[in-house]
Amino acid sequence: MRVYLLIFTVLFSSFLHSQTAMTKAEIRDFVYKVTYDGKQFKTLQNDFVQTKKMDFLNKDIVTSGKMAFQAPDLLSWSYTHPYQYSIKFKNNKIYINDQGKKSTADARSKMFEKINKLMMGSASGTLFTDREFSIAYLKTGSHNIARFTPKSAQLLKYIRQVEIQFPIGKTTASRVTMLEASGDTTTIDFKNTKVNAPVPASVFAH
Repeated sequence: MRVYLLIFTVLFSSFLHSQTAMTKAEIRDFVYKVTYDGKQFKTLQNDFVQTKKMDFLNKDIVTSGKMAFQAPDLLSWSYTHPYQYSIKFKNNKIYINDQGKKSTADARSKMFEKINKLMMGSASGTLFTDREFSIAYLKTGSHNIARFTPKSAQLLKYIRQVEIQFPIGKTTASRVTMLEASGDTTTIDFKNTKVNAPVPASVFAH
């Protein structure tokens, strides 16, 4: 369970209140730009801060770390504070390092296959073609928002909805919010985003 939740918090608090639906023309323009730019990404790196809200806790759980993607299929999520935890996708495998305790999972399993597609799609520009999700397109005065709802009953056991927020004029995400099946909410804010900068091989080592 922890692995699934951490991966989804892969690939991204509620968004601004004044959300309205995009027009068909706005959707077409938004999807085209994000998809086109995403396909140009050879690498994508950023820092992130993750905030988890749970009903039974009075205080939010805040963690931080670094994310790195390298085309076509290398992905690393490394939590660095307040604990050390990493998840790395490589060669159809998922490598997990929980504060020195290492394990491996098969990324070709049905559940991991869907998770992997979502995470890779968000970095490579293919996210909007994923038929595993229904997508609603919204906007505010400062952001475009893509809201993903899983179609699979299996996936709905873990997550109800994912919203990805893009600043107007930008094609890399600034925030991802996940509503889990339990009702808990996880938000990831991205900063210091670097596109097509070299990524040390050690980032994807396991």
